[in-house]
Amino acid sequence: MPVLDSYLFFDGNCAEAVRFYEKTLGGKLEGVMTYGQSPDPAHCPTGAKDLVMHASVLIGGRRLMASDVPPGMGEGPKPMAGFALSLGYESAAEAGKVFEALRQGGKVTMPMQKTFWADSFGMLTDRFGTPWMVSGGPQAA
Repeated sequence: MPVLDSYLFFDGNCAEAVRFYEKTLGGKLEGVMTYGQSPDPAHCPTGAKDLVMHASVLIGGRRLMASDVPPGMGEGPKPMAGFALSLGYESAAEAGKVFEALRQGGKVTMPMQKTFWADSFGMLTDRFGTPWMVSGGPQAA
């Protein structure tokens, strides 16, 4: 069976984002490599030495991977749209705690509330521009 994990692109704040996700989501930062640390320095784009080339956070047995888009490599990241990362928790209390942490500096698009599929469900875009759906409770399957 293939494994489907998520990969996010940031505009210079990838290191801050993955450390925030590690802390907020109870993950383990597996590694952060900058373009300047690349095994092949010839592939380090101008002005990208301190930008993240690859980062990985292990969260509940899944990987959230990310990098910064260096200057001159395409148009750069556009606002994240057309998807959301989905988090499911056993309890509404757990979901609410994570939702509150993710919403700091972000924008709530649907406040946490009871739905027909979960005791608690909400949607937001965090301060890094990442869209999230958070659910909790016995109905969250």
